[in-house]
Amino acid sequence: MRRYFNTNAVRLAALYLLLFVTSVLALLVFIYISTADFAKRQTEETLDAESRGLAEQYQERGIAGLVQIIQDRSSEHGGEQTFYLLADPLLHPLAGNLSKWPNATTLRPGWIEFPVEVDANGGRVEHTALASVFVLPGGLRLLVGRDLSDASAFRTRITRTLSWAALLTIALGIAGGMFMTRNMLARVEAVNRTSEQIIHGDLTKRVPVTGSGDEFDQLAANLNAMLDQIERLMLGVRQVTDNIAHDLRTPLARLRARLEVTLLEKPDAQFYADAIRDTIVEADRLLGTFNALLSIAEAEAGARSEGWAVVDLAAITRTMAELYEPVADERGLALHVETDVSLPVRGDRHLLSQAIANLLDNALKYTSEGSVTLSAQASDERARVIVADTGPGIPADRRVSVFDRFVRLEGSRSTPGNGLGLSLVRAVAKLHDGACWLEDNQPGLRAVLSVPLARIEKAPRLAESRTPA
Repeated sequence: MRRYFNTNAVRLAALYLLLFVTSVLALLVFIYISTADFAKRQTEETLDAESRGLAEQYQERGIAGLVQIIQDRSSEHGGEQTFYLLADPLLHPLAGNLSKWPNATTLRPGWIEFPVEVDANGGRVEHTALASVFVLPGGLRLLVGRDLSDASAFRTRITRTLSWAALLTIALGIAGGMFMTRNMLARVEAVNRTSEQIIHGDLTKRVPVTGSGDEFDQLAANLNAMLDQIERLMLGVRQVTDNIAHDLRTPLARLRARLEVTLLEKPDAQFYADAIRDTIVEADRLLGTFNALLSIAEAEAGARSEGWAVVDLAAITRTMAELYEPVADERGLALHVETDVSLPVRGDRHLLSQAIANLLDNALKYTSEGSVTLSAQASDERARVIVADTGPGIPADRRVSVFDRFVRLEGSRSTPGNGLGLSLVRAVAKLHDGACWLEDNQPGLRAVLSVPLARIEKAPRLAESRTPA
């Protein structure tokens, strides 16, 4: 219970309950004052009107007529008890249903309040009466009063009713506050339970969503999306670790075996030189893997974004085509190149060159026959480098995952490469506020690298085709 009452939800509910009860009580007090004051005003207005009417009768009919009217009205008995008294200047009674001038309390000029005994339930009880005192010409005093017991009973009933209403309001406010607090704490507790289960290693747990669409559901949806991303990242880290272990173990094992064999052989300068050269090749492969990882890390961190300049992506594309033309000739493939005259972009020339080189290298590596087309064109204020081949392509459900580090389509991982080429391309694209994606070339695959143009220039295209010699 102490933990329950120390929660912010309970404190917030208590604050709103206090404000709610205060406002309701203020409203009930206002209703009581307005109602009681209205009843009192009605009584005073009635008495004042009757006093003035009797005064007018006195002016018209004289004292004899006034006495007759007072006697007639005094003998009448209605739902409310009314008191009349006409007295001389010495306050001696002349007419009315009061035996003497009452010992009254003056409320304000012309208004008095006095006790009076009336018949009730077979006995005499004392009530309070309110009276209007009017001075007639000649010094005569006219008193017209009314029993306030009905008004007091009305006020008592109003007070009782409003008191019960206040108690009921407070009770409902407390019950509603506890319900809201328990509901809010239940939603928060669900998040806490899920967090504790995840802390203990169960990354499959998710925060329950009620489907109401409220802020708790939005928070739960965001937390679940974050947990999904964390789970994907953890799975990716495990996959990267496994792939690194596999890709590095094989060349390291070959390197160690070669060195052992060299030590076991008879001393021979030529044999030692060949072993050292092979060892350097294996070391270069390992260094290439680590350099690729460092390049990806630098691109993702934006470490090389300072000091960028405007470079011509079309010229870089043509340079990469010339660089890989001998590779295409060696594999018996046609390399078609189509670029705009100029595609100015702001970025890092080395990283852009490396990204295009990786796309070209993959296309030439996995295309056994046919052609590879390299194009660089402007489209919608963006420069697009497209590498299309006629190879086997990539299944649609794998075209996103192949951008992850060390991901390769063939499970044996016997094909040369480290699975970092497309990861570097994606990192370079993001660094340059661009994107990279794969499409179906029917047959083959289309890889698209898109980055913003520094400025838009309409230029004719230069088309050329390189075929095997």
